[in-house]
Amino acid sequence: MKSWKRTGVALVAALLLVAPMSEGAARAEQGEMARVHATGDSRAKDNQPASSLNEKGTTTLEWTATEARLIAETLIDGYGASGVQYAIRKDGEVVLSGGLGLDETGSKVPIASSVMFAIGSVSKMYVTAATMMLVDAGKVDIDAKLTEYIPDFTMADERYKQITPRMLMNHSAGLYGSHYRNSMLFADNSTENRDTLLENLRGQRLKSEPGEYSVYANDGFQLLEILVERVSGMSYSEFLATYVSRPLGLTSTKTPLDRFDRSQIYPIRLPGIEGVLPVENANVLGTGGIYSTAEEVTLFSEVLTGQRPDLLSKASALAMQKPEYRNGVWVEGSSNVFGYGLGWDSVDLAPFDAYGIQAVTKGGDTTLYHSAYIALPEKNVSIALLTAGGSSMFNTAAASNMLLTYLKEVGEISSIQPLTAFDTPVKQQMPDHLKAYAGLYGRVDATLNIAIEDSEMKLPDMLGGFIPEQSYVYTGDQAFTGEDGRTMISFDEQSNGHTYVRVRSIIEFPGIGHASIDYYELQRLEDNKLDDSTKLAWKERNGKTYYTVNEKINSLFYLSLQVLSKTIQLDEAGSYANAALITDDNHAENIVEIPVMNGRDAFDLDFYEEEGVEYLQAGGWTYISERAIMPLYKGKTSIATIPTSGHARWFHIDEGVGGRTITVDYPESSGFVIYDASGMPLHVSTISGSHTAVLPENGLIVFGGEAGDVFKITLERKE
Repeated sequence: MKSWKRTGVALVAALLLVAPMSEGAARAEQGEMARVHATGDSRAKDNQPASSLNEKGTTTLEWTATEARLIAETLIDGYGASGVQYAIRKDGEVVLSGGLGLDETGSKVPIASSVMFAIGSVSKMYVTAATMMLVDAGKVDIDAKLTEYIPDFTMADERYKQITPRMLMNHSAGLYGSHYRNSMLFADNSTENRDTLLENLRGQRLKSEPGEYSVYANDGFQLLEILVERVSGMSYSEFLATYVSRPLGLTSTKTPLDRFDRSQIYPIRLPGIEGVLPVENANVLGTGGIYSTAEEVTLFSEVLTGQRPDLLSKASALAMQKPEYRNGVWVEGSSNVFGYGLGWDSVDLAPFDAYGIQAVTKGGDTTLYHSAYIALPEKNVSIALLTAGGSSMFNTAAASNMLLTYLKEVGEISSIQPLTAFDTPVKQQMPDHLKAYAGLYGRVDATLNIAIEDSEMKLPDMLGGFIPEQSYVYTGDQAFTGEDGRTMISFDEQSNGHTYVRVRSIIEFPGIGHASIDYYELQRLEDNKLDDSTKLAWKERNGKTYYTVNEKINSLFYLSLQVLSKTIQLDEAGSYANAALITDDNHAENIVEIPVMNGRDAFDLDFYEEEGVEYLQAGGWTYISERAIMPLYKGKTSIATIPTSGHARWFHIDEGVGGRTITVDYPESSGFVIYDASGMPLHVSTISGSHTAVLPENGLIVFGGEAGDVFKITLERKE
C-alpha cells in the first residue's frame, strides 16, 4: 500500500523546501509569543504598548511591528523560509512594511521592500481581474461559452462546450487540473507549456459535469490567460503592464516574459549546493507566473476590493467576492480556510468570520517561493506575506495572525479570541449503520482500506502530514474524533451519489498561527471486476517505478525525484491503480470526483510499448519503466546520446561505479542530474555549472538535452 503522504506535483512543489522544526522554532514554541500565536490569545493586555504617532502623524504600530518581526524570525527558524517580506496597507497607504532574510553566511539581515518574490498562484487574481476588466468593457460575458472566445478550444468530451469563463474562475469547469510539464524552468522563459495547452486538452476528457463542484484547477487560469490575449489582441504581459502596472505605478510587478533586472528577485540557496540558484521562471503566467513585492501586491488589492473603479468596477469586484463554491457540491457550513469565489481561495476566510469580518484570500506556491494575500474589503485593509521557502499554508496562518494583531492595535477588535481547548475524546457506542462505511476509498494517486471495529478506526497522516496518523473513536453525532482531540472524521453521502470522508480540524503551527480546515479527504470506490489476464498485466507493474523522459533538463522539478517519477500502486484487490479505475491491460481512468482540493490534478494511466520498452503517459508526462533503465557503463569512457524523440536518458549507478568521479562533456543546452539511493539530488549541472561530480552508490543519473546531443562520459578509477 502506498505511503499516504501526497506525492502529487502540487503539494510536493508547495512543501519542497519545508524543513523539520528546528531547535530555534522549538525554543520559540516554549516562549510566550509562541503561546500567543498557537492559541490565538492576545498577550498580556496590560502590557500592550500603545500605538504612537510618527513625524508624519500616522500610527507607528509598535505592537504589530513586533509581532510581524517575531513571526518572520519563526518562519526562518522553524518553517523552511530563507526570506520573508510583508506589508499591510490601509486606505491606500502602507502602514507596515518589513522583511528579513538569510545572507550567504546564514545571518539574518533586513530585506528591502523593493526586493521581488515569485507570488505563485496569487497570480490567479491578476488574470481574474483582467478578465473582469474585459467584462466591464463589454467584451466578455463570463456566463457565455468559452468557445466564443477561444474557438479552437476542444476536448475529447462533448461536455467541454458547456464550460464558461465563470467556471474557470471558480474551479468548477471539470478539468483534470494541471499540465505541469516544462512549466517551472531555471533561467528559461520558454512558452512551451502555454503554447501546447490547447493541444494537450484536445485529447483529454472531463472528470465531472461542468459546474457540478469546485476543485482546484490550474489549467483554467491558463485558459483565462489565452482568453485575455484573444479578446484584447495583446499579449498577456502587455495587458498587465498597460491596464494594471502603469495605472497603479507598479514598477516591480513583472512576468518572466518582461524585461527587467533579474537581480531584483530574492536569491535562493539550497543546502549542499554552492552558490545562488538561477532565477526561477514560472512559465504559467495566468496560473502562477508573476513576480512582485509585498507592498505592490497590497496596492493591487485596491483594484480587487473595488477601490479603483477606474480600473475595475465595484460591481465586478463584488461579484468576485461571492461564495461561488456554494453553487455546487461542497462540505456543509463550518468555519474554513477554503471557500472559492472568482479567483479567490476563500471569500469568507476563518478565523475572521468569528469576528464578523469578511476576509478574502489567495495563497500561492511555486517550487521555491510561497505567498499569502488577505484583504478585508469592508475595512479597506490588506496584507501580503511573501517567502522564499516554506509553504503558502504557513504564510496564510502567519498573515492572519499579523492582521488580527493589527486590528486589535487599531481598535477594530477588542481582543484576539483564544482557541478552544482540546480534550482527549471519550469513546461512545457507535450506531451499527456506520459499520457500512468500512471499505475501499481513494483520492487522486492513492487508495486506502478503512476498517471500523469496536467504534474505532485508524487513518494515516493527512494534508502532507499536517494531520498526524492516529486512531479515531466514535464520539457521537455521526462523527469520530482523533487522539489529538482536534480532528473529526465523518461520512457524507452527497447529492452526486458519492460518499466522502469529511475531515474537520484545527491545525496549529507553533509560533505563527493556526488554520481551520473542513474538506473531503476521500471518496468511496466501487468494486471493479477484472478478468485474470488484465489483473496479471497490472500485477506485474505493481510497485514498479517509471521516470519522466520529456521534461527539460533545466526544470526545477529535477530538484525532487518524487515529482518526476510515478510508482504504480494497486489496491488489495488489484482493480485500481493509483486510485484510477483499471479498464483493460494498459489503461486506467480517473474516477475521483472530490470537491475542494483532493480531487485536483487528476490523471489517467496509459501504457504502451515501443521497440520492446514500456512507457507510461500520465498528466502530460511520458515515463519510461525502471525495467528499461540500464546501468551506467563501468569503463573509463562512454557516450550517451539523446534519441530523436528528445527523451532524457536515465541510468542506474551500480556497485563498482559508486564513489568514482564522473566528468561529462556536453552541449551548452544540455545537462545532467545525479541522485543518491534515497532520491535526493546531489548534483544538478544547470545549477552548479560543473561538469564533474562524485557518483553515489545505488543512485541514478539522468542526461537531458536536445535530440542528437552527445554526452562524453569519463569515469576516474577509485584510488
